[in-house]
Amino acid sequence: MASIKELFLSNVAQVVDGPSALVIDHAKGNYLFDADGKAYLDFISGISVSNVGHSHPKIINAVTKQVNKHMHLQVYGEFAVTPQALLAEKVLSHLSPCMQSVYFVNSGTEAIEGALKVSKKFTGRTGLISFKNSYHGSTHGALSIQGSEEFKQGYYPLLPDTTQFQYNHPAVLEHINENTAAVIIECIQAESGYIPANQEWLLAVRAKCTEMGALMILDEIQTGMGRTGTFFAHQNYGFCPDILCLAKGFGGGMPLGAFIAPKAIMDVFGEAVPPLTNLRLRPVCRRLRGSGIALFR
Repeated sequence: MASIKELFLSNVAQVVDGPSALVIDHAKGNYLFDADGKAYLDFISGISVSNVGHSHPKIINAVTKQVNKHMHLQVYGEFAVTPQALLAEKVLSHLSPCMQSVYFVNSGTEAIEGALKVSKKFTGRTGLISFKNSYHGSTHGALSIQGSEEFKQGYYPLLPDTTQFQYNHPAVLEHINENTAAVIIECIQAESGYIPANQEWLLAVRAKCTEMGALMILDEIQTGMGRTGTFFAHQNYGFCPDILCLAKGFGGGMPLGAFIAPKAIMDVFGEAVPPLTNLRLRPVCRRLRGSGIALFR
């Protein structure tokens, strides 16, 4: 009979040339254990996912309790699912009052995809601005706005009307205009060496988005859930994004992500699509001002 390592190497798709193929029997706290009981200190934590460690008893108890009730149900606009509603209320309690609506997904890249979709539909625009050396996921849309060419090779053509600028450089301010649907940004670029945003620059980007009616999508997939001293990294900078993306530590080891926005933005998912000829004529600024939300500062 083939070993687990052999089955893994022969049957599971590989994304690196030489995987370690370490066979993990179980995990607890900060450690992984093989079948012989040898412990390995887990420095990567599932790439920033297991923020409370492995096999945390509270998580195990919560998952077990829920599985005994039900697992997947119809959740989008149909059934009121208790854990979903309670989690939405909990996460919103840690955010500015302008954040009012949570859309749950399974991963960070799905959160980014959802944020891109709602930005285009809400603004009626197509332009997407992101930054060099950024990382936002590997699905097609998320890959399109990613700032590293290394990840993009072999997958062109990607989404049109996407532009990358240098992080922490004022040149981007001149290019946020009436065609810009969204600017996608991180408070700290996590995949390129943990580079924090300059506060003055970040607030200038926020102000320019407000001025031009573009949405500011903030990727807190890696920086959220208390990893920077506040619950979310943008709270250190003193501003509110238009759309906030979460995942990784948000699920504590479970496949969970979300994007969060004011209801005035999120409600466009339920609206009929306008005719293509009128797409750029939607009164974006009037909609924002009329929403009664103190979002754009």
